[in-house]
Parts: sequence; C-alpha cells; structure tokens
Amino acid sequence: MNQSNDLRHRELPLLGGTGAMPALGFGTLIPDANDTRNATGTALKVGFRHFDCAERYRNEEQVGEAIREAIQAGSVTREDLFVTTKLWNNNHRPERVRPAFEASLARLQLAYLDLYLIHTPYAFHPGGNQDPRDENGNVIYDAGVSLMDTWRAMETLVEGDRCKAIGLSDVSLDQLREVFQSARIKPAVVQIESHPYLPQTDILEFCYRNAVVMLAFAPLGHGIKPGVLEDPTIVAIARRVRKTPAQVLLAWAVQRGTAVLTTPKTPGRARENFDISALPPDAMQEIDAIQTRQRFNLVTGTGIPGFIAKGS
Repeated sequence: MNQSNDLRHRELPLLGGTGAMPALGFGTLIPDANDTRNATGTALKVGFRHFDCAERYRNEEQVGEAIREAIQAGSVTREDLFVTTKLWNNNHRPERVRPAFEASLARLQLAYLDLYLIHTPYAFHPGGNQDPRDENGNVIYDAGVSLMDTWRAMETLVEGDRCKAIGLSDVSLDQLREVFQSARIKPAVVQIESHPYLPQTDILEFCYRNAVVMLAFAPLGHGIKPGVLEDPTIVAIARRVRKTPAQVLLAWAVQRGTAVLTTPKTPGRARENFDISALPPDAMQEIDAIQTRQRFNLVTGTGIPGFIAKGS
C-alpha cells in the first residue's frame, strides 16, 4: 500500500503538547467480560494502539488484563499505547472525581492515563449506583453540581503525572464552548457520535479553530439497521474503491480530520476495520453530500447511555 494513503497510523496532536492520539481507536463498549478481554487482545495483535474505555462499561479490568498480557509478552510497551477512560455521571461531585480516577487506573492496572473524559455533562445522584432511579423509574439527577464544578476537579488531575490530558464526551457545542472559554486547562478532546448521517460539522469546525481533537463514536451506526453501512452512496463507493462499507466510513472519518472509534469483536472484523486507506476526493465529496440525518444515541439529551441496557 502507498504509505501516503495509509491511514492506519495517523496521529492527531493534543492541545498543550500533551502527546498525540492515534486517529484509529478501539472502543471497548462490549457487554461480555470474556468477549472484552479477547477482543482487546485481538485488537492489540492486529495493530490498534488507541483504546477507549469507561468505568460505566464495567469492563476496565478485562481491558487492563489484555493490555498487561500484551506488555508482558513484549509485543507492545505502555508508551506505544494511548488509553482513555471516563468519569461516570454518579461521580461528578468534585470530591468524587479523583477517587473515581484512581479506581479506574487500578482496574486498568496502569500507572497513568493518556486521556480522562467526563463521560456526559449530566450529574446523577452521587453514590455507588451508576443508574440511580426513583420509584417511578426516572433517573435521579444531582442539581447540586455544575459541569464546570466537575471540570475544575478534572483539571487538578493533570497537575500530577498520572493524567496527561482531559476532555469531554457527549456534549453540545454550547456546552463545549462554555467549558473551553472558562477552563484553566482546556479540553484536549471531545468525543461525540459522528458519521455521515450526523457529521457534527459545527463542533468539528470549533475543534479545528481551537486545536481540539474531535473523536467520533458510532461511525458505523452501532449496528443499527437501516443505517450508514447500508447507505447506497457508501455501498457504491465501497465497490468502486474495492473496500468494505465499514472501511469507507472509517477512512472518511479520519480523512476529515477526526479520530474515530470502532469496536470489532472478531479477528476478521478487527483486521478489516484496521486496514483503512485514503479515499479519492470525489468519494469524500459524495459522502459529504449525503443528506440523511439520524442520531443513533440520545445520551446527549439525558445522560442516559443509549448503547447500554437499562439496569446494566
């Protein structure tokens, strides 16, 4: 493959010189613990070096085990990897941020994180229950803490040597702008749903202007059908460039300047999703011209994770 067209090892610099994020990342939202460990191990063998985790996924231990095994085998070093995890909604109170961070590090068996994100801008009732509900089944929110309160606690994590960068997830442009303008340490990354049906152009333009990395999740539509994988434009381009629809969608995301997460659960899918190369300009233009608009995850409106079963 022509190296100039090879997108597999592209990296995006982080604000403040805190390192660089591999543009192609492996997302770890996998319900089964054994599947998580196996899929993470496979991703490492295939060549993924960027791993996106979260305390809410309840599988940080399995991700950590797979990483530890790869490091002990000598196939990677810790410095080869970029590892992210996220603060969940029940830990937004400032006094809960550092303990939650340290607990995630312990589960992952890591000495430091490359990136720590506020998973959503919504604070839930503080405590050990990640999904607090009242007697009517409604989420119990915490009105006693603001997003900026939580962000200021996040900033203190970067002052040590155990957290290199911090950022946001599942926010609107207004929320991103508010934190960016008020923060002492600016968000280095914003993770949001993005694909041709939800290109998030306004947030991407803000990120371009302010040197923030936009990290796209659900680039393949999270398996929801009908979806972007079946879109006639994507299918036609895939045939023309002799790639799969998934490879086309991932390449589009990287070429437009974002980082992107994919969660292949089998060796074949892992190899497919890692093997991406640049699309020709006409293909990029055709994808940009897709008019369908659809959001697959409604987490930005409630803080309730759309891809995690209720009660999990």
